[in-house]
Amino acid sequence: MSTDTGTQLTSLPPCSVNVPMLVVAYTGDATRSGDRALSGNRALAVETPVNLVYGSVPHAVMMATPSDLDDFAYGFSLTEGIVESAEEIRGTRVEAGSDGVRLHIDLAPGRLREHLARKRAISGRTGCGVCGIEDLAELPRAEMRAVPSLQIRLPAIARALAGLDAAQRLGAETRAVHAAAWAGLDGELLAVREDVGRHNALDKLIGALMRAGTRADQGFLVITSRCSFEMVEKAARLGAAVIVAISAPTSLALERARVHGITLCAIARADTVTVFTGAERLVTA
Repeated sequence: MSTDTGTQLTSLPPCSVNVPMLVVAYTGDATRSGDRALSGNRALAVETPVNLVYGSVPHAVMMATPSDLDDFAYGFSLTEGIVESAEEIRGTRVEAGSDGVRLHIDLAPGRLREHLARKRAISGRTGCGVCGIEDLAELPRAEMRAVPSLQIRLPAIARALAGLDAAQRLGAETRAVHAAAWAGLDGELLAVREDVGRHNALDKLIGALMRAGTRADQGFLVITSRCSFEMVEKAARLGAAVIVAISAPTSLALERARVHGITLCAIARADTVTVFTGAERLVTA
């Protein structure tokens, strides 16, 4: 398992910035500038262009939060089908400039040749999953992997959800980012990653799990966003068996979860969770 944590050549932008703001009432005094409780500063999440570069060849520009970029490099490379394992990445390097961040990813020679042979250029919006796709046949679909036949106790899901708010530090500060978390079989949150893009947050989490050598049969995914087609495909690339989403899934996400044999739980609340497929993996206390 690679342990290269990357090298920052210049300082990265912060993950949040404080800006002045004024809350305006709909009725009464239009500005209420004398009310100190309604004026002051607010933290905003930073969104910056991140150019992923393999070898010396730019591959994609994603709008992302400039944190955990080494994890992002690994997770993005796996979910885009550029690598099959962490060992195929020899190292990463982060280079910040006035126009954004360049994330250099050093692939094993054979893997780099394969990548360059089928390179596609995409320009990503915030957490865009299929930007740059020119044909429906090019939609990303993970290869079938052996999905673990594990079982998750329902109280473990409740425990993971209960701890999620406290684990979202940037979310608490800005109220503007998504989170993806990995919970152990007992529901303890073992890793959390945040980003302005929901796909980016999941890629960062997957990268962190790859680098740590975490086994896919030892936990489940929790995401704060809706569960879309792309999120299921990323989970399938990881080999995850269970996804728990705060919001509802799309129809195509459900279809792909069934194809991959993934248990898809969504509309997760403190007291209930809606199971759309794969209920046989869930057991009561």
